[in-house]
Amino acid sequence: MTTDTHTLHIEEILELLPHRYPFLLVDRVLDFEEGRFLRAVKNVSVNEPFFQGHFPGKPIFPGVLILEAMAQATGILAFKSVGKLEPGELYYFAGIDEARFKRPVVPGDQMVMEVTFEKTRRGLTRFKGVATVDGKIVCEATMMCARSREA
Repeated sequence: MTTDTHTLHIEEILELLPHRYPFLLVDRVLDFEEGRFLRAVKNVSVNEPFFQGHFPGKPIFPGVLILEAMAQATGILAFKSVGKLEPGELYYFAGIDEARFKRPVVPGDQMVMEVTFEKTRRGLTRFKGVATVDGKIVCEATMMCARSREA
């Protein structure tokens, strides 16, 4: 259980996100402020299944999964800010702009994602995300998500 109200451990993350292994890409929330920002961590292990093919002999964490990890962090921030979804509702990843990859992420890295609310308009919420390893930016992007009932 959490002793600090601004951190979340894996058990609490599992209560908020529907994702499970091998697609759960947030290991811990380091800090957050409802309605403003969230900082989370993904510990990158050589045991991740995608490293078998991406790439043999030179494992690199797929860029699309860096974006997904940041999107999952935005989901946690949204849940902590506006509450859990009603039955039959989902948060959908609705778009991405200005995604840039600056350097590779490899096994053994600890990737820190920081996401911040930018604005909500016409049912879409926009977030800015930055992922770093050892204080150096590995990826940045603007992401949008929408809360909607399942079809």
